[in-house]
Amino acid sequence: MGYSKELLEQLNYGEGETLYGDTPLAILKAFLQSGVSYLGGYPGSPTAGLIDVISDAYEPVLKKKGIYFDCSGNEASAAALLSASISYPMRGCVNWKIVGTNVASDALSHISSSGVTGGALIIVGEDYGCDSTCVAERALPFALKSTMAVIDPRGDLEHVAKMVEAGFELSEYSNMPVMYLLSTRVAHIMNKMTCRDNKEPKISMINRLDDLITDLEKIPLPPFTFDHEKKKYHERIPAAKRFILERKLNEFFEGAESSMGIITHGMIYNSLMRCLYNLGEASLYGECRVPILNLNVTNPLVPEEIILFLRDKKAVLIVEEGMPNLMEEQIRAIAQRAKLGLDIFGKDILPQAGEYTPDHIAKGVGQFLLKNTLSDYEKERIKERSEFTEKHKERAANFLKQPVTKRNPVFCTGCPERPIFTAIKILEEDYGRSYYASDIGCYSMSGLPPFDLSNSITGMGIGLASAGALSRMANKRVISFMGDGTFWHSGLTSSVANAVYNNQNAILIILENFWTSMTGHHENPASGKNMRQEGVGMDIEKALRGAGVRWIKTVDPYDLRESMEVLGEAYEEDEGLRVIISRGECQLEKTRREKIVLKKNIKDGRRIVQKKLGVDPDVCTGDHSCMRFNGCPSLTLKDSPTILRDDPVAHIEHSCVGCGLCGEIAHAAVLCPSFYRVEIIDNPSLFDRIGAKINRSLLHMVSRNGWSG
Repeated sequence: MGYSKELLEQLNYGEGETLYGDTPLAILKAFLQSGVSYLGGYPGSPTAGLIDVISDAYEPVLKKKGIYFDCSGNEASAAALLSASISYPMRGCVNWKIVGTNVASDALSHISSSGVTGGALIIVGEDYGCDSTCVAERALPFALKSTMAVIDPRGDLEHVAKMVEAGFELSEYSNMPVMYLLSTRVAHIMNKMTCRDNKEPKISMINRLDDLITDLEKIPLPPFTFDHEKKKYHERIPAAKRFILERKLNEFFEGAESSMGIITHGMIYNSLMRCLYNLGEASLYGECRVPILNLNVTNPLVPEEIILFLRDKKAVLIVEEGMPNLMEEQIRAIAQRAKLGLDIFGKDILPQAGEYTPDHIAKGVGQFLLKNTLSDYEKERIKERSEFTEKHKERAANFLKQPVTKRNPVFCTGCPERPIFTAIKILEEDYGRSYYASDIGCYSMSGLPPFDLSNSITGMGIGLASAGALSRMANKRVISFMGDGTFWHSGLTSSVANAVYNNQNAILIILENFWTSMTGHHENPASGKNMRQEGVGMDIEKALRGAGVRWIKTVDPYDLRESMEVLGEAYEEDEGLRVIISRGECQLEKTRREKIVLKKNIKDGRRIVQKKLGVDPDVCTGDHSCMRFNGCPSLTLKDSPTILRDDPVAHIEHSCVGCGLCGEIAHAAVLCPSFYRVEIIDNPSLFDRIGAKINRSLLHMVSRNGWSG
């Protein structure tokens, strides 16, 4: 999304003023209140909005304060930025989605070994569960492995901003990088926060460094790495624990029932409170019968806090989302060492893996309360409310006469990536199936119906590399797909250079649409400009030739015949790497941009011609090859207009952008004549009106009803 001038002006608010906005805006305001020196990151759900607001605020706000913003090429590039904080008192933050941590791991491991002087924050989009666009992973295991503190804030905008500022302080106090988890629901809060004054960064593009520090003891090479390991566990973690304890970063919520307790973390606290309210155990204002310890810092855990909460309790439930259940195991170990005699419940009554949706939490919490509540009255009330919740779920499940059809994600109307998959699908009839090694991007959906063109997806930029062995050991042609954003992210080095070096026999199709579309249309090196809106002259074909690729062809994806011919050439060639660049701008981004111009031109009275496609229902035979080879959202079915045919006919919705692919597919597949193209003219000229009248007259003359001969 784009942030308006009015929204961005709130970033300059001072002490006591109220900011209204969303989570990314509040986090950026917290950066400014913390005196941040530099920012970077790679777009990915659910942190894409943070990159958006940083980009939009760069010229009007950040640049004026001397804050550096890096349009990071990938997560490893972003993580490497944090090296600036190793020796200098400058605060910096980078962000990416959860799987980006895997890409950044090399840099993060080295920075964690050296330790930091200035506050170093990593905001990780923890989109675990049904909202996730990636494999189910948690950041906590990585943080434990590399010794980084982890902040997991509950869902409250002011609290989110407060914990950002605390994160920088915790990092400086402990000399550790701090991971700040931004779950999907926390990332999209709309609310208000009370502002504080912004701080000038100690070091910036305005206040530059004069002296550079050379400290061999901070270099992560032997023998210094052995000292780093000692510092991690003898100095940094103990310091972090002291800071967490002194600043009371974790929250205790008192309750009347002292014999029981619940420990949870982050946004799960909000869902837990809603479930407790539905069970009659809490009010809408956060008052609860059962005491709760909410861990805003999930690493390191502070034994003193845990013991204080567990002491004098007979039973405690740990509500920890995801696996492995590291927090639960640590808490059990703390209780055992302290020889506390209580029952600890967790994954034994709650689901082990998967997102903790309210129905899962309510069921587990209900079981826990029934097991450990002594009052018969309370037990009866809990049982009654639990049964009411279950009955409500049953009624909701039976509300519809039949279940909602499972809907897979689809390519947008007019997407330039779809035609290539259409061409491949049609050519399968002559050339047979290939081994399809896909990658991370919109084009990953080619593995779903109607295309079914994916045998593997192994990560961003490594689809082609994943088929290296199969290209020599299988009697199948290898075809790999890669986007332009992915190419510049890591594909050039991880896949292309690897394929040339190993003389891999494969076809690589690069879908160049000029945007990193999968995360919300962010600029990449193919866009011609970066996120700071500075011009960039990077060219995929030149980069390929520089890497040693000799067979390169470029196609217009909307020219289906050309695409099929070039694919046929690549199929016939059976040696080395063949690269096809399919060049067509992301239709969604193009339409958004052109729609504004179109509306203005129509309002100004200019003649505008728009092309749309249609299907003649009297001609359509119901073969539906147009759909089997296409899958466009604007192409659907409707009842046949004649009783002589039972099968529904094809129909094109008003969302059609007139790319013409469905008609081309029909002709390429079965020579279907039912498709037609029309021109819709706004503000027609006199000649347009006369021509339209002549056309209508001629059609009337030759039509069955109007024929007079």
